[in-house]
Amino acid sequence: MSTEYQIQQLRVSDIAEKFGTPLYIYDGDVLQQVYQELRGLLTPQVELFYSLKANPNISIVHMLQEMGAQAEVCSLAELHTAVQAGVAPESIIFLGPGKSDDEITACIRLGIYAIVCESFQELERIEIIAASEGRIVPVALRVNPSFSVKGSRLTMGGKPRQFGMDEQSVLQGKEQFESYSHVEIMGLHVYMGTRMLDVEPIVQNTRHILELADRIENELDITLRMVDVGGGLGVPYHEGEQSLSIATLTEQLNPMFESFRNSHANTRLFMELGRYLVGTCGMLVSRALYVKQSYGEHFVVTDGGTNCHMAAVGTGSYVKRNFPIASLTRYGESPVAEYNITGPLCTPNDVVGKRVLLPPVERGDLIGVFHSGAYGPTASPTHFLSHGSPAEVLIVAGEAHLIRERDTPQDLLSKQRLIQVSDTAITN
Repeated sequence: MSTEYQIQQLRVSDIAEKFGTPLYIYDGDVLQQVYQELRGLLTPQVELFYSLKANPNISIVHMLQEMGAQAEVCSLAELHTAVQAGVAPESIIFLGPGKSDDEITACIRLGIYAIVCESFQELERIEIIAASEGRIVPVALRVNPSFSVKGSRLTMGGKPRQFGMDEQSVLQGKEQFESYSHVEIMGLHVYMGTRMLDVEPIVQNTRHILELADRIENELDITLRMVDVGGGLGVPYHEGEQSLSIATLTEQLNPMFESFRNSHANTRLFMELGRYLVGTCGMLVSRALYVKQSYGEHFVVTDGGTNCHMAAVGTGSYVKRNFPIASLTRYGESPVAEYNITGPLCTPNDVVGKRVLLPPVERGDLIGVFHSGAYGPTASPTHFLSHGSPAEVLIVAGEAHLIRERDTPQDLLSKQRLIQVSDTAITN
């Protein structure tokens, strides 16, 4: 028996009718459950930071801030988003290997908790700008360690990378660090990888980072006020993947964190999370425009393709495997055929799901791509073929709130400038 999919007792067809498709729907209950479960199991010795890169919508950021999350940002826009969402500057850290002078200046003037520095040349820029502002700026060093940990779907350290400063260079940099008069080296940041679904690599990673913190304090003769162990906790996307056991993970991590804090009473411990906090709360909803066959295969052409959800196409760290996809119109009905789910783009790469088992699909049906709360619009070429960004809706207490308007053709044209070019100039 089929049942139309509902979110907090709201029929998805009613939401789609009100806000149009394609659209992203975020379930505020799921967002809250994920955050509160982790916060309840993880020792209070560790502070949680939300990485805006996963989903920078201001309402999502605000909701997490209300629950107690601090913010990790990577651009000027993300910095302003965090502040406008209610995050205090002293609860913000700024990462990224390519910070502009404008971004560094904004961090200094706002008085954020720390700029996370990723190169010696960047450190020089911070020193110069801090001197011009008459400030002493707290800086944490992002270290690219000599160790690497298996189990990450995308490795961020332990090999040549644009991220961070190589461990050996940092350990040998005491004289250079002491030469700065407007920079205070006060913290360590290490981020090893992302989409980790196994407990043991995360535990190993964390143990190595805390040991590295001790070495840095000893070699540089400093007291670290913060140690950021990164995060990288994953969510399952593909068939055969299992959810990370937070209970098992925290059971192993908590004694390690508490032991470190016992010997480093003045050092704050941070864990930063993006995908893990928001990934499972979101879903891309698109409408079937056409259902067709081609050389024996079934195709559902929808109004929301890879321009809305590039992560589903299998780029970057992903080997192409389907995200969880279902018919929202006939949710729970037995599948009858394999369908290729595509978007409206004029490219053969616009395939959201391959050979997805679904019940009968008809024009007008709604298709859902689940676990899409992270790296949806923010990691997609939403301007490709000038379709623009989809709408975004957040469901809170059984009510649907529009938290991002859909782009219109005028929105896309408003940033462009038409210049008048004479026939003579074109000829010449």
